[in-house]
Amino acid sequence: MPKLKSKGAIKKRFKITKSGIAVVSRAGRGHFLAGKNGKQGRNLRKQIRLNSTWSKLIRPMMGA
Repeated sequence: MPKLKSKGAIKKRFKITKSGIAVVSRAGRGHFLAGKNGKQGRNLRKQIRLNSTWSKLIRPMMGA
């Protein structure tokens, strides 16, 4: 079976850690931040660590 072409959209949004887990930044940080309180803003800074099932699906799409 031929190799998958790497997906540019996936490469921009996801990052693979050294241990092979995919991380992605949270949604809701673009605008309308004045309506959110400080606790929400701080929590939106944290990255989401995807579980192993999703990480396995994303890794080949990144060309890694």
